[in-house]
Amino acid sequence: MRVLLGVTGGIAAYKAADLTSRLIKLDHEVRVVMTQSATTFVGPLTFEALSGNPVMTQALTTGQGTDGASAIEHISWAKWAEATIIAPLTASTLGRLACGLADDALTTVWMALPLGVPCLLCPAMNTAMWEHPVVQRNLGWLEALERYRVVAPSHKRLACGDVGIGGLAEIDEILGALAEVTEAPRGSAGR
Repeated sequence: MRVLLGVTGGIAAYKAADLTSRLIKLDHEVRVVMTQSATTFVGPLTFEALSGNPVMTQALTTGQGTDGASAIEHISWAKWAEATIIAPLTASTLGRLACGLADDALTTVWMALPLGVPCLLCPAMNTAMWEHPVVQRNLGWLEALERYRVVAPSHKRLACGDVGIGGLAEIDEILGALAEVTEAPRGSAGR
């Protein structure tokens, strides 16, 4: 299956490298789209090496794209995807998705996704942010569209030192959710 992985700028971005590796071991083809802030936590080269594919970090609208053919790269990447995952999903990117904004590579590709492509949202943020009414409203709004499924964050010690809900879901849980929405193999590759 062709899986498009979105990576946003939270401390849990490093875990997306493990997710990429696990997806590859389960015989999925993976492409990664990163926000600029995600690149401060983990470099695009990491994902290129793990996936064997170029990584998109900027929305390109003209000229030759990194896929070697497409002049409108975000459209071709959106059409390529059979399933999508955003892990980690920050409150900022969640808000932009809920508002329909397409102001970076990730949100531009996600706005161009064909109907019927399942989208897993894997939030990771501080407990206070997770519990904020606006964040919960945005999640509810996207889930009501029926193309998005939220893989809830876990309760753990967070990067800030707090203990509470907000940690990125475990990779096995994300893979299980992918299997549920796509009938893809869940496997335990990489264990």
